[in-house]
Amino acid sequence: MGLSQDLSMLALVGNASLAVQFVMGLLLVASFMSWWYIFLKMFAIRRASRMAEAFEKEFWSGADLHTLYKRAAQDWKQAGELERIFEAGFREFSKLKGQPGMDMGAVMDGARRAMRATYQREMDRLESNLAFLATVGSVSPYVGLFGTVWGIMNAFRGLSNVVQATLANVAPGIAEALIATAMGLFAAIPAVVAYNRYTHDIDRLANRFESFMEEFSNILQRQAHRA
Repeated sequence: MGLSQDLSMLALVGNASLAVQFVMGLLLVASFMSWWYIFLKMFAIRRASRMAEAFEKEFWSGADLHTLYKRAAQDWKQAGELERIFEAGFREFSKLKGQPGMDMGAVMDGARRAMRATYQREMDRLESNLAFLATVGSVSPYVGLFGTVWGIMNAFRGLSNVVQATLANVAPGIAEALIATAMGLFAAIPAVVAYNRYTHDIDRLANRFESFMEEFSNILQRQAHRA
């Protein structure tokens, strides 16, 4: 009964060496932060996908471009990523087109550059914090392994003062060391899964945005030649 009490989770953590406790605390903080970013990124990607689908549906239904532009310009902060890309391109196209003597090739180049710049900003925002998840996923197992090695070293160092080594002597030290390994995996696995999933989702959104920019550029080019 005493051995079971000594090997409880709280007792092992409380009796661990300072180095192992520091490793456990570091992994716990990393795990909490990664879960925070996992949920934030999940909501951000879902919102971006939902708003892109809604805007594309309205855009390709034949809505007036000037009406879409005015709405996006007036409510820019609440607009979706794709809507902001559209707004940047149409704003630059309208501004350059109104200048006398402006070559239509230069007008189209300006509109494309404006869309590309906005696209890059939106992608940077969507990809923010993914590097943190990748870091947690790759580093946490090694941090946990460091705690494990340190704990086992302490466990065997303690045997130097014992006449007869038994399982009861080394069990607490080895158990606390394995907790560090488990915490490293607990922090790493969700971060790796989320990173891979969100990278795939963001790549799909990037392809969607780039396809829209090409199609919208063709529409603007036809409008420029008709004018």
